[in-house]
Amino acid sequence: MTDPTQQAALEAARHPTVSPEVEVQSLAPEEEFLKHLEHFSQKANVFATLAAKNKIAPYEAFTHLHALWAEVERTGARLTEPVPMGKPAVAGLTSAQARERLRQYGLNQAGTSKRITLSSRIVDAVKNPLVLLLFVLGGISYATNDVRSAVVIIGMAVLGVTLKVIQEAKADTAAEQLKKMVHTTATVLRDGEQQEIPMTEVVPGDMVLLSAGDMVPADVQLVRAKDLHVNQAMLTGEALPVEKVARAPGQPPIEGETGLGDLAMCFMGTNVVSGSATALVMATGTRTYFGGIAAKLSEKRPETDFDKGIKKFTMLMLRFMMVMVPFVFVINGATTGDWMGAFMFALAVAVGLTPEMLPMVVTVCLSKGALAMAKHKVIVKRLDAIQNFGAIDILCTDKTGTLTQDKIILEKYLDVTGEEDNSVLEYAYVNSKLQTGLRNALDMAVISSGDQVGAHIDPSRYELLDEIPFDFMRRRLSVIVRDTQTGRAILICKGAAEEVFAQCRDCLHDGVISPLDDVHRETMQELVHELNDDGFRVVALAFAEVDGSRHDFAVADECNLTLMGYLAFLDPPKDTAADALAAMLALGIQPKILTGDNAVITAKICREVRFDAGDHLITGEAVAAMTEAELAEAVEICHVFAKLDPMQKEAIVKALRARGHVVGFMGDGINDAPALRAADIGISVDSAVDVAKESADIILLEKSLAVLEHGVAEGRKIFFNITKYIRMGASSNFGNMFSVLGASAFLPYLPMLPIQILVNNLMYDFSQTAIPTDNVDAEIAKQPKRWRIDDIRRYILYLGPVSSLFDYVTFFILLHVFGAWDNAALFQTGWFIESLLSQTLIVHVIRTDKIPFLQSRSSFMLGFTTVAICAVGVWLPFSPLADYFGLVVPPASYWGLIALVIFCYMCLAQIVKTWVVRRIASCSS
Repeated sequence: MTDPTQQAALEAARHPTVSPEVEVQSLAPEEEFLKHLEHFSQKANVFATLAAKNKIAPYEAFTHLHALWAEVERTGARLTEPVPMGKPAVAGLTSAQARERLRQYGLNQAGTSKRITLSSRIVDAVKNPLVLLLFVLGGISYATNDVRSAVVIIGMAVLGVTLKVIQEAKADTAAEQLKKMVHTTATVLRDGEQQEIPMTEVVPGDMVLLSAGDMVPADVQLVRAKDLHVNQAMLTGEALPVEKVARAPGQPPIEGETGLGDLAMCFMGTNVVSGSATALVMATGTRTYFGGIAAKLSEKRPETDFDKGIKKFTMLMLRFMMVMVPFVFVINGATTGDWMGAFMFALAVAVGLTPEMLPMVVTVCLSKGALAMAKHKVIVKRLDAIQNFGAIDILCTDKTGTLTQDKIILEKYLDVTGEEDNSVLEYAYVNSKLQTGLRNALDMAVISSGDQVGAHIDPSRYELLDEIPFDFMRRRLSVIVRDTQTGRAILICKGAAEEVFAQCRDCLHDGVISPLDDVHRETMQELVHELNDDGFRVVALAFAEVDGSRHDFAVADECNLTLMGYLAFLDPPKDTAADALAAMLALGIQPKILTGDNAVITAKICREVRFDAGDHLITGEAVAAMTEAELAEAVEICHVFAKLDPMQKEAIVKALRARGHVVGFMGDGINDAPALRAADIGISVDSAVDVAKESADIILLEKSLAVLEHGVAEGRKIFFNITKYIRMGASSNFGNMFSVLGASAFLPYLPMLPIQILVNNLMYDFSQTAIPTDNVDAEIAKQPKRWRIDDIRRYILYLGPVSSLFDYVTFFILLHVFGAWDNAALFQTGWFIESLLSQTLIVHVIRTDKIPFLQSRSSFMLGFTTVAICAVGVWLPFSPLADYFGLVVPPASYWGLIALVIFCYMCLAQIVKTWVVRRIASCSS
């Protein structure tokens, strides 16, 4: 199937479209034209194939084809002088052509959502290994006639599936938000006249007319532009509108001005701030930059570090089950001769080997953490993202609004020598305050600065006589005012430095006006360059005394001016930015700045917040030229990236994740949405665009890195509490399996009844439901916490045998002290009690890396549930339920011996745990 983008290009090649400013003089030789056309066609097929296989993004294919098409145009037509604007050479498409292209390319929509059925969502959720395991265990519980356990386990599995289905349905609304944003109309040339059509009906080859306030309906190349300024902050993050210029067909872009930086291209979804233009539609729908972002948001969310950890742990427990359960079945069947009883016992062992309360513990931990984080202005959208919050070791963030105040301010007002001068501020204030046109961000910054020093400025002293409005050809604005105190009439001109310089004859310094000779001009231009190199946006200020009796002034009056000084603007860094960055580093998190702003401004802001970019600041142009291997190396050593487009931000995040990092991304614009989706955890703010908030996992009520500190610390505490349950359950159950194997080999009866195993396991699990409330040692929050299956395996392999060792001590006591060789009920009761007490109490050893009770204490709730479960375990043999569970009252001396066994067990477990913790630390360093 031929790609519509290729078809559009080939159609344009066969019927070259000439812009309204040019006319065709003659065609190049047909052979040369056809050679370039054939080359373009071949490349178009290649890019179409790559795009179909997801080897290259649609916007990348468009960029390459756009460059190749320039060669076709260059040989297809020679250009002469532009014809008058009122006499266009073409009238756009005909209605018939538009209908045919609409049929070929489809509607001009940012994204097309594929309807996913409820049944397919449920099947996808159930395929999760942990969910499957829970359903299997629920069936096992039912098969062993433990209906209560079966209901609980299957209920947890159903709840997990339901939450996953709901989350995925909500996530898909991100792409829908994009489409809603561009639901409007466009003005096109059809059949030789202007027509207002729905934006969805714009097709490649259309001529669109743009004016102030319009949203750009597609990716277009300008063929005529007059004073055109476009706000493309949603795609690039740039604070100020960008001036766009027309480029004749075939003329290559200026070096460095490619992709989103191409000044002759306007992109879907951006807004025209001022001016007007005629443009040729190059790409529509999903083939636009904007559509590419929408397509990314429709993709499945990547598997997070937490998801991978759960999957590895689940597979680990499944492997243990597959090895241990057959052994238990065969050994018990051979020793007892009761193969059905052995089968039921083996199934009970399988239930006991799995920490089936893990989903509940995880959910409670996350819910508690979400509430705690909300108190610190952090709202959790996706609960399972909280663990990733604690595991982050790389935080990618935009510059604007995070490191900076996201507000243009007047940083300096200088005389011609670079010294601060209040009179410069006063004249600039009068210019901005009294002009009647549309005030931009720079005017507002001047007024704000002037209001702050109001004692030095009296605007009522000046009377507005006339003004010469701003236009994008002159790039200046002048007001003519009368100083009511002196009676002088003054023209005050403010504008781009080079444009104001060109109109100046003199300069003012220390109240003295002197001629502006070449030496002065060179010195002043150097000062402007220095300010620009420091990241400032520089505006020059000049004045001239004029005839106050006149009422009409024109551009011609902006001459023979006296240069007064300069205004330097900046989006300044936040006061808290430097400390917040230092705090991130102290938490073991490496910040990386990913911004669409230019490299000079980015480097200056980084210096001001004491974040050293070093010699490794990389621009989007350099990223585009890198191979995957080069990018993978660059993302490790470079911490600042500037002038990035949305897909480059996403590529950097993916490259970091491929290197094994857990990556957080913080952004609030549409240009951040793909990276938010690609990161392990997406972080946005409540003031962000809807698309960014939908793509994020965490929403901050304040755009500040300082707010993240609390979230990261809470995430690490939650993660550690979850791993407490896993380490305890897995190591204890693993030890029990060794005990079961050994006991099964030499006992003529089952070492514990299936119902006793299930009750023991359920009571132990219930005691662990208080883990989410447990205290966490302060040291835990200092470094990122990740799922390391090897760490869990070490706990299993080293602490599991310690548990089994004391089980065998208990066996010895029961068999040789109390003579339980012929008393199955006594043996089973004795081991039931020892197993329950040891598993329940050992939580206080494993819950901390320190010495329990002395250096670290549990929460009241965890202590209470521990005591309660132990008390119930001791009570059961004396209770009316004893016969139902097959329990008998043990001898009185048993209690003293079992207390000594458990005390020794906890002491040895503490010694082994300390060694394991040190071993893990040495392996991690």
